[in-house]
Amino acid sequence: MIFDPEKQQQFCKKVEIHISKWNGTYLEAVMAVTEDMEIEPEVAAKFLTKPIIEKLQEEARQINLLPKIKNKLPI
Repeated sequence: MIFDPEKQQQFCKKVEIHISKWNGTYLEAVMAVTEDMEIEPEVAAKFLTKPIIEKLQEEARQINLLPKIKNKLPI
């Protein structure tokens, strides 16, 4: 599938609508929209905007899929 900025905008908008409508996680919303639009998750990853990626990363940290960010400097 060729990357299309219009398709990216449509994808991200559907993710945000799914979040507001169903009150789920971003991971669930992305997976639901990929199924709805019949897009493979690997292709959908290219459509994600920076804010959605950051929200996905934060959710992943909360459920320990990614390491927590340490805010302290080493001594």
